[in-house]
Amino acid sequence: MPLSAPVRHEADGHVAHLTLDRPEALNALTPEARDRVVALLDSASADPAVRAVVLTGAGRGFCAGADLRGGAAAGERLPGDVARTLRLGAQRLIAAVLDCEKPVIAAVNGTAAGLGAHLAFACDLVLAAESARFIEVFVRRGLVPDGGGAYLLPRLIGPQRAKELMFFGDALTAADAARLGLVNRVVPDGELDATARAWAARLAAGPTRALALAKQLVNASLDTDRTAAFAAEAAAQEINMTTRDAQEGVRSFVERRSPEYRGR
Repeated sequence: MPLSAPVRHEADGHVAHLTLDRPEALNALTPEARDRVVALLDSASADPAVRAVVLTGAGRGFCAGADLRGGAAAGERLPGDVARTLRLGAQRLIAAVLDCEKPVIAAVNGTAAGLGAHLAFACDLVLAAESARFIEVFVRRGLVPDGGGAYLLPRLIGPQRAKELMFFGDALTAADAARLGLVNRVVPDGELDATARAWAARLAAGPTRALALAKQLVNASLDTDRTAAFAAEAAAQEINMTTRDAQEGVRSFVERRSPEYRGR
């Protein structure tokens, strides 16, 4: 991965902070930046020292979506090119967030449009600055929503609300996004970073494997029936009870003290 890829990575204790760093382009995602985020999320999953992830943008925008000015949007296309590009690009990015074994917080500091909005919605928790805006911009360009939008939005807000956002492409304020259930909390712009760090620190101090299994169960719940969901829940609990953190949690309850989780 090129060192010049415009994504900053900072380790703060047990938290990985990923910052999209193309403020002059509202952090529109180049293929290099997209692949860098995927690689960092994969690394966070595999690294026991990482117990939470924060994703944000530099400057006044979170992410304006995919950068359409590059070679991917130019030149002659052959049949299958578009589907392949989406499968290996935008869809792979969203899957990396959904499949990350550590909780991922989106700290949305400004405009989140198109793929940028879907990148935020794929995160486990979404914090938004008061100035944040979410835009299903695809219809404005004559495009079909991609990057998992038609999968994520109906599950978050229902099909009719999802269609309203996708059909009109109107900008959604942070307050309206919170009202619809797309955002967990709206905070003043100056408090976004501190709030994201505080939430991440709480998650990083939690039972990491239990959180990963809970994330997996919730993400899969809307794609399965009750029998399969209950079986998955029982299997997850069986796996989790072998962890030291689960044993510590039960022991601390019996001993009437606060648990000290180690992420394993």
